[in-house]
Amino acid sequence: MGLLLKNLKPYKMTAIAAVLLMLVEVMMDLLQPTLMAHIVDYGIANGDVPYILQTGVLMIGVALLGIIGGCGCIYFASITSQGFGADTREQLFSKIQSFSFDRLDQFKTSSLITRLTNDITQVQNIVLMMLRMMTRFPLLFLGGIIMAISLNAKMALVLLVTIPVLAVALFFIMRKGFPLFGKVQKRLDQVNSASRENLAGVRVVKAFVRSTFEKTRFNTQNEQLMEVSIKAAQIMALLMPLMMLVMNLSIVAVLWFGGIQVNTGTMQVGEVIAFTNYLTQILFALMMASMMLMMVSRAKVSADRITEVLQTDTSVKDIGTTGLQSTEGLLQYKNVSFHYPESTESSLKNISFTAKPGETVAILGATGSGKTTMMNLVPRFYDVTEGSILLNGTDIRELKLAELRSQIGIVLQEAVLFSGTITDNIRWGYQEATEEEVLAAAKAAQADEFIKKLSDGYDTVIGQRGVNLSGGQKQRLSLARALVRKPAILIMDDSTSAVDLATESAIQQALKEQMEKTTTLLVAQRIHSVMGADQIIVLDNGQIVDIGNHLELIGRCDVYQEIYRSQMREEAI
Repeated sequence: MGLLLKNLKPYKMTAIAAVLLMLVEVMMDLLQPTLMAHIVDYGIANGDVPYILQTGVLMIGVALLGIIGGCGCIYFASITSQGFGADTREQLFSKIQSFSFDRLDQFKTSSLITRLTNDITQVQNIVLMMLRMMTRFPLLFLGGIIMAISLNAKMALVLLVTIPVLAVALFFIMRKGFPLFGKVQKRLDQVNSASRENLAGVRVVKAFVRSTFEKTRFNTQNEQLMEVSIKAAQIMALLMPLMMLVMNLSIVAVLWFGGIQVNTGTMQVGEVIAFTNYLTQILFALMMASMMLMMVSRAKVSADRITEVLQTDTSVKDIGTTGLQSTEGLLQYKNVSFHYPESTESSLKNISFTAKPGETVAILGATGSGKTTMMNLVPRFYDVTEGSILLNGTDIRELKLAELRSQIGIVLQEAVLFSGTITDNIRWGYQEATEEEVLAAAKAAQADEFIKKLSDGYDTVIGQRGVNLSGGQKQRLSLARALVRKPAILIMDDSTSAVDLATESAIQQALKEQMEKTTTLLVAQRIHSVMGADQIIVLDNGQIVDIGNHLELIGRCDVYQEIYRSQMREEAI
């Protein structure tokens, strides 16, 4: 909480204003019982109507001041809490954006979404309540005690019994309830995870007729959340009846002893009424304190989850100070080895090769051989474990991260599109791209033809994740998005797997003609996709088996020959 509360600094003045206005409201509330006692003891007892009216008008004025203080407190507290929540959400989102891939693997997507939404809302609400209730109940509690003692010190001895009883009960209830709130948030993560997976894969679920299974899985997670939430609520529900019992018993005691003192003439009726009101205010303040503790306990769990993300350092440090001396794409791998953080076995072992500007270097190998891992090292989604990768002679770790990635265009196998028009999605790769550049990129990606056939052409709005487009169309739009930035290095990670051979051939021809200075790294499964490459790197179990062009490898590389024969055999069948 301490780390997050630093975000309150920009709202210091509004927070102070909220506290001061709450002080005004509390002072007015504490005055009311005394004024009421004066009406009873002096106005009604003496039949002094003018005094009753005068004091009544004063009570109305005090009430109005209290209303102004309360409304003002709510206004400034809302500004403070909402601003705090917005800043914390932005801070958390920015932190997530800075994460390297291994840190994104560490936190589940559903958990990050919960932290960005529900957890921040919990902390935001506690800030609002702190400025109102946590200001109100200590002032009301202390003020009530002072006013009660000033009325009748002997009667105030009732509080010596009431307050300790409530404090002990509160301690044991909170001790049982606090741990449950952490479980509630974890179960909420699980529900969000099940929801996200099901909604993202709803077409697969329907295709495999697995709706019943998914419903059962979701219901299990949902019921677990419900069970722990009910358990937490049941424990916390004990607070209210317990406190009401103590409050009512205390009022009975006050009326009993107060009545005795009225009969003996040591206390007046109005003072008994006022004392009862102060006792009610004191116990009400304790009830607010208990409710606040419950909210704080849940907010602390949320705050811990938020700070866990904020305090997680990315393994890929943006500490480079060197700028690119050239926009050419001379790429060199020098004895590169890599293993994932959670694994001790290397995914890549002693990889060395050079890709010259304008060359197409293809990476071919079996599933799990390390092809995608090789590509993820170039934009520093992960950092190499051993060795180095050089861009135009400079180690990429010495380059500014944004400058490095600005020279790289990436097209993934799973095309990711964003809400907006087709033009928006292509221009997403380079916001300053002109219409001519957008059109040229679409033509190079062989997307122009199908785009023009759409109802609104380039202004067609893409549905959620591009559901109104085929897999091949989405891949071509993703390629156009990468080409429009005219990168020095173009990474294509099996990004034409959903297009036919004729379209793929046209794409490769367009790349040679329009991206002649771009170094292309091509990961592919199909032998036809790599046959025209300047270099073909054959990977097996994270190691380079051979490097050469198609003719060289078909004559000497057993692994390449086996891949070639198996795919040609499948095509013949």
